[in-house]
Amino acid sequence: MRGDDQQLQSGMFSYVALEDRIPADHPLRGVRRLVDVVLAGMSKDFEGLYSKVGRPSIPPERLLRALLLQVFYSVRSERLLMEQLNYNLLFRWFVGLEIDDGVWNHAVFSKNRDRLLNQALAQKFFVHVKHQAAGLMSDEHFTVDGTLIEAWAGQKSFRRKDDDEAGPGGGGDFHGEPRSNQTHASSTDPEARLYKKSSGQEARLSYLGHTLVENRNGLIVAAMTTQADGTAERDAALLMLHELTRKRSGRITTGADKAYDTRDFVSTLRELGVTPHVARRQNGAIDERTTRHPGYAISLSKRWLVEKPFGWLKQIGPLKKVKLRGLAKVDWLFVFSCAAFNLIRIPKLQVQSKQRTEPPAATWPSVADRKLKTTTLRLSLRFIE
Repeated sequence: MRGDDQQLQSGMFSYVALEDRIPADHPLRGVRRLVDVVLAGMSKDFEGLYSKVGRPSIPPERLLRALLLQVFYSVRSERLLMEQLNYNLLFRWFVGLEIDDGVWNHAVFSKNRDRLLNQALAQKFFVHVKHQAAGLMSDEHFTVDGTLIEAWAGQKSFRRKDDDEAGPGGGGDFHGEPRSNQTHASSTDPEARLYKKSSGQEARLSYLGHTLVENRNGLIVAAMTTQADGTAERDAALLMLHELTRKRSGRITTGADKAYDTRDFVSTLRELGVTPHVARRQNGAIDERTTRHPGYAISLSKRWLVEKPFGWLKQIGPLKKVKLRGLAKVDWLFVFSCAAFNLIRIPKLQVQSKQRTEPPAATWPSVADRKLKTTTLRLSLRFIE
């Protein structure tokens, strides 16, 4: 029988709770539990950002949950994020809004977000997320690498520093003109640098994002952003490893590609108590003292783990071309997105770890197996007789 499609009057009430509409096995349920624990631990940090008097702002917990959704679902703007929050029940449930709660204006949301756009808060959020991965990360073996983050600035904004005639939006034919970061700067984002990672590629106004990944499950242990230049990757790696080894007594290993095989970098790592498992290049600093050990080949085979976060951050996350300007804001977005990557991975890894540690459930033999065992036993008794 054909169903009736007549819509005479829309329902005025709903008797199904928002919690009941979300499937019990939805991936965001595990993420939501982790986020609630993380935000509860940051309550005192949020208190210092707000005044004791005045109109209530958007709760920072809800604001950060909404920003996580923007990363998870590749929502390209705050305007579209507010549109989704208006009719998407999954988004409302994750943020903490009821069905009848009003949605914020996109400009108000952006204004409140700017209060949280600081590097210290992003690092605290990242550290709290990392604490939820206790038991899932290796504490001895790591891999480091960097990736290019295209800045929100065009090539025509890259002008001579002493050129005061053209405004920020002025055009110009720069073909054939020698340009460098020493003589030129972007009028749109002055902190961006013209850079390319390898020969044959186009130089773009960019920043460099750096991650330190552990080699067991590929979770991000440390993250930071720097201006793009030839030594930024090695300098950032030393800073992250120094912070990691500062409270440790034993040695650790760190894998890296050939760009890190320089004498200064390798010698500094050894001073920090880090064994450099760096890919060798001709006339580099890595020799047989390092490569003869089996652990060196294992570290090189784990180097692909550091590429997985970069692929997710650019394909799913907002880092293929950032829409924020300035090193501080780009660093906030990069660290926050790295924390989002860990939040997606941790619940899945916890389930896998639990399945490995639980003993297999006892199973009763089937009827056919029992009959086969009985027949075999009877034949054995007859043979003995």
